[in-house]
Amino acid sequence: MQPFTTLTSTPAPLKVINVDTDMIIPKQYLKTIKRTGLGSALFSEMRYREDGSENPDFVLNQPAYRKSQILVAGDNFGCGSSREHAPWALLDFGIRCVISTSFADIFYNNSFKNGILPIKVSPEDLEKLFDDAGRGSNATLTVDLESQTITGPDGGTITFEIDPFRKHCLLNGLDDIGLTMEKAPAIDAYEAKLAQRAWA
Repeated sequence: MQPFTTLTSTPAPLKVINVDTDMIIPKQYLKTIKRTGLGSALFSEMRYREDGSENPDFVLNQPAYRKSQILVAGDNFGCGSSREHAPWALLDFGIRCVISTSFADIFYNNSFKNGILPIKVSPEDLEKLFDDAGRGSNATLTVDLESQTITGPDGGTITFEIDPFRKHCLLNGLDDIGLTMEKAPAIDAYEAKLAQRAWA
């Protein structure tokens, strides 16, 4: 998993509440178990028209936001079903950070396990971030995980809370497999003891 330390990007404003996982990645794309290739289907029902052409009104189709790595979204982001394909699609598109006032628990947990930083802020701070994001390519946000800050284009700073263990995992690029591998010496030692007992 790619470590998350600092990220500077033009933020994309998605001023929609209750964005569920079916909006993030519709069910017809859930047949794959690969974590790659889903970016083109991210928000597909909002991004594309019925004829397959791009919807120019959707934020991620607008020139300023096509390469956004930060998504500023409305309340209760990631609700609905528990599909892990939702963070896979966001990450494959290039989104590394989602900022909202609240997240569905399963989506929130899955994000950390896939290298995405979900940040909870107050409603007042979210409105300020929406204002910043609405300025398009003229504005960037910098998210610093170590200092737990979001710095806006005018130099203003917002602080956020994060669980220390989750912070450690993101900073060091540790998913569940990576965490297990950190214990490899202890696992090897334990297995060696078992082998000795078997021969005793």
